[in-house]
Amino acid sequence: MEKKINYFKTYEIADLKDMLEKTVDKNAKKIAFKTRNEEGKIISKSYLAFKEDVKALATKLIDMGLKDKPIAIMGKNSYSWSVSYLASTIVGIAVPIDKEASSENIKEFLDVSESRAILADSKYLDEIFKFKDKLKNKTLLIDMQNTSKYINLEQLLKEGNDLILNGNKDYDNIKINPEEMKILLFTSGTTGNSKAVMLSHKNICSNIISVASIVKVDNTTSVLSILPLHHTYECTLGFLLVLYGGGTISHCDGLRYISQNIQEYKPTFILCVPLLLENVYKKIIKTLKTSLPKKYTEDESEIMKKLPFYLKGIVKRKVKKSLGGKIKTFIVGAAAIKPDIVENFFSLGIKVLQGYGLTECSPLVAGNNDFYYKAASCGMPIPNVEYKIDRPNEEGIGEIIVKGPNVMLGYYQNEEATSKVLRDGWFHTGDLGYMDDEKFLYIAGRSKNMILTKNGENIYPEEIENILNDNDLIEESLVIGASNGKDDVQVKAKIFPNIEAIKEYLGNKIPTKEDIRKVLSDAVKKANEKLPNFKHIKSFKIMDEDFERTTTNKVKRFGKNVEDEDKEEK
Repeated sequence: MEKKINYFKTYEIADLKDMLEKTVDKNAKKIAFKTRNEEGKIISKSYLAFKEDVKALATKLIDMGLKDKPIAIMGKNSYSWSVSYLASTIVGIAVPIDKEASSENIKEFLDVSESRAILADSKYLDEIFKFKDKLKNKTLLIDMQNTSKYINLEQLLKEGNDLILNGNKDYDNIKINPEEMKILLFTSGTTGNSKAVMLSHKNICSNIISVASIVKVDNTTSVLSILPLHHTYECTLGFLLVLYGGGTISHCDGLRYISQNIQEYKPTFILCVPLLLENVYKKIIKTLKTSLPKKYTEDESEIMKKLPFYLKGIVKRKVKKSLGGKIKTFIVGAAAIKPDIVENFFSLGIKVLQGYGLTECSPLVAGNNDFYYKAASCGMPIPNVEYKIDRPNEEGIGEIIVKGPNVMLGYYQNEEATSKVLRDGWFHTGDLGYMDDEKFLYIAGRSKNMILTKNGENIYPEEIENILNDNDLIEESLVIGASNGKDDVQVKAKIFPNIEAIKEYLGNKIPTKEDIRKVLSDAVKKANEKLPNFKHIKSFKIMDEDFERTTTNKVKRFGKNVEDEDKEEK
């Protein structure tokens, strides 16, 4: 039986230009951005000032002949990135590029998208300048950090404002077709196969409205933007959704500054990946163990339940203070998070809302919300989006397929790949999952990763990896199916050990290779005890370095250090 939701009030938006106009009408003097400038000072920008900057840049981009042309954006999360993205998607086609991409990939993305300009941080422009003459199109290099070597953003804003003061109405006259491609995103996922996803304003705007109706985002919301903005996850939910609601956005100065930035900006709302939240959780538990009597902290999952009433309020206040004092909600995506961490944050008065989405869905498909949540699930279908399980097996597990206004237009210049995933009005995600009777969704893994035994047994590597990774002695693991030499497959694992945890486990002794193998062998045995025999890990290999990762911290299953070139160790 599906849950009934009393939705939050939303307002209709036809496109992102329309959204900017409407949110500025409501919040003109409110602070839209509180962020650090290039001189290191924290500056504030009102909604009206932000709109004027977007309008000025858009006007100048049109003056430069970039109307309806692809315009790339590449750099760290910043106010300049935000202005550049919105102006580009209103004037032309925005092409956000991963700042961590290799020079080879950047060139490929600029060529495939046929970008006519790139707005980027100066250090990335220096790299692009080296191969600028080899690009397919003449591409303007625009510096978002305003150094003198390239055309700089500050100058373009000034010239755009001058055009407007002299009566230029080009921005006001822009009419956006919400169904047309206006955003082009390159996604490699964890397989290394890059595709260009075509999104429209309708795709993005529908996702914004759907999420706003189930998660409260208003002019009291303050977000610390940590994850890279070139991903739809952060761009749609940590940037555009917040503008829609009238909230304030601050930008993280880098992963090492997260704690400092949380104290400076005092966010109410943070989007993150599980790894980040798990690190926050570990610090909280460590602090509680050193400040509370041992009888309350022996079982970390039961700490809040065991505390006497008078201590619970004190602990909640201290934890919130350590997170800036105003934190209300963490939104978690990109991978599964342990349910007991979710429950413990809720017991501390902080919501952890796990969701499921893909770039191709703008991104959100399902999510826990302000009305209902289940700690082990990635949530319910968001409003106006439906999903179902295609060809479920006897366990109810099948491919998740999605339908809704958020689903992409297709893959750019790749009809073959598009036709494989868009069939009969449904987007075939390639993800495996199942639903409970209330339509809450649970992810089993990727269909490409599934291991099929000779006896027809399905093994989902992610399930086994989650069990291994639950052990503090293991930093990360990756499970694969490999031949057993007898016409069948067996489960093997690659394990990156947590050396500090192993050292502590051995009584602060520096572990030898033999110690590490013995400790991990015991960890594998414990994992096998939780699994049926056909899923048992038969052998494992110890990794000397962490796995190659995507920019949302997911392990690349076909990364350079995952290839099976080395003989597996018994």
